[in-house]
Formats: sequence, C-alpha cells, structure tokens
Amino acid sequence: MTPQALNVAVLGPGAVGGFLAAVLAREGSSVLVLASDDASSAITQSGLRVESQRFGNFAVSVRTATRLTDSVDACLIAVKATHLRDAVDRVPANALGAALAIPFLNGIEHVDFLRAVYPPSSVVAATIRIETARAAPGLIRQTSPFASVEIAASADNRDRVEAIAAHLSGSGLDVRIRDDELPMLWDKFAVLAPMALLTTHERANVGAIRTTRREDAIALIGEVVAVAGADGVDIDREAVLHLLDSVPESMESSMQRDQAAGRPIELDALGGALLRRAARAGIAVPVTRRLVGELQSRSGHPAPAGSQS
Repeated sequence: MTPQALNVAVLGPGAVGGFLAAVLAREGSSVLVLASDDASSAITQSGLRVESQRFGNFAVSVRTATRLTDSVDACLIAVKATHLRDAVDRVPANALGAALAIPFLNGIEHVDFLRAVYPPSSVVAATIRIETARAAPGLIRQTSPFASVEIAASADNRDRVEAIAAHLSGSGLDVRIRDDELPMLWDKFAVLAPMALLTTHERANVGAIRTTRREDAIALIGEVVAVAGADGVDIDREAVLHLLDSVPESMESSMQRDQAAGRPIELDALGGALLRRAARAGIAVPVTRRLVGELQSRSGHPAPAGSQS
C-alpha cells in the first residue's frame, strides 16, 4: 500500500540536506527546503540536481523558504554541527507544532541540544551513512555505494516514525528503525570520529590513513570503545576496524573536505564530544587529545570545550 503523502521540511540545503530533499521530492513527498535567501533563490531558479551511480542523475523542483511557517509532518535537520545553533532559528518551536524534528547530524550531543529547543518527545534521533558533496548550489554528488538511514523510535512516536521511514525507503534509501537510541548514535560515531579526525589530520583519504596511520586508527577506535563503554554502550572494536578496512579507499570525510575548502570543521562535535565524555568518565584518551589539539592549532579556532588537560 502506498504511504500517505508526506509533507516535510528540510533544514539545510547542503550535501546531506539537499540529497534528502531531492530523493524525497522524486519519491512524491511535498518538500520545503529551509535556507538562506541566496541558497533559496538558487534552488528556486535551478531546482535540486543529483548525480549518483546508485540513484541516477535527476533534477527536481522543491519549495523554499527562509523560515518555517507552514504545518509539516516532519522537519529533517541536516545542517553541519557548526551551524546548528543559528539554523534552528529558522524552525521556531511554535512553528514546528506537532511535527517531528529528525536530526541527521554528526556527533552525539546535538540530540540533547535539540530537546532543549523543542518538546523532547518530538526530537527523534537518526543517523545517515552516505558520502555526498555539494558541487554547486543545488547540485549534489553522491559518491558512495551505500546510502543508509537509521531512526530511533519510541512508544510515543512509532507510528509517525514508521510512516516517515516508509517514504525514506520508498526514495531508495536503506532504512532501519531502532529502539536503542544511544547505541545507534555510538555505532556511527565509533566509525566516523576516528575516520574524520585522521583523514582531516593527514589531509588524505581513507585508503591512506588505514595504512600510513593504522596505529593511530587502532588506538583511536580503542579510545572510542572505552568511552562508549562508560556510556553504557558496548562497541565491537574489531567490527569497527573491519568496517574501516571495508569502505572504498577513495572515501573522504566531510570534515576533511571542509578543512580543504577553508570552512569551519566539526571538531567540537566529534573530537570535543569524545574528550568531554572521556573526562566525565575519567578515561585517558591521549591520541584523541593530541589530534584534537593539533587540528585546533591548525585551524586557529578556539579549542573545543574539554580539550584541555
């Protein structure tokens, strides 16, 4: 049976947000992209275009606005962690209403932040595993063979989560609904944090860091596993290393690409979050601390909270 039409807002016209908006619009959902005046104008004029071996090359038209005023079923939040605090101003709590806020951000701490902005039961944690890049305003290139989403449902929102998951699945994404929010977030973090920190520090792709930086990779994974354990989450260290060894060697992290382009990097959301949790648990994470410190010095930005001894 075809799911009832979905009315969805997507906060953020970047690589992940633009991709989600495009595939959902092609699936038949009513999509509103929330972005700045310049980005909205570019998308209104040229639409969203996707270039992908998995999804094909296609273009769609979507509505745009700078601020949410219309009623929607869900708002997919797909901005970088560095822009989250400013971006939520585009989605006032009274405008969100009874809709679900579903963040697809890197890291762990953003879920608690959003639950301080919106009704906690309306914020549904989710993760996405995909490699995308915004080649130009409105043009998204999806370069990975994988494109998967996980969403953590609760008893209060399961029906609505299942309806949204059906549309995401109908768009061609691999979708899994989970009941364990924190382990779901850690599962992605355990792979992403070491990969992002090392590819950004080395200025090289995954193929390079899993050979020339293998000792650091193994140590970083071990530190993540230890901190996750203190958080009550059991992560399989060997499984994480196997996944790192399995991804395409040409894969780059978004943090690495942001650094190369001179954009702010998600150092606090990844390295900083790990340091803060490690400090609370009294766990030494020397490799994380070294890499975060050196990346912070390179960027010239203030050190992430918790990165000092």
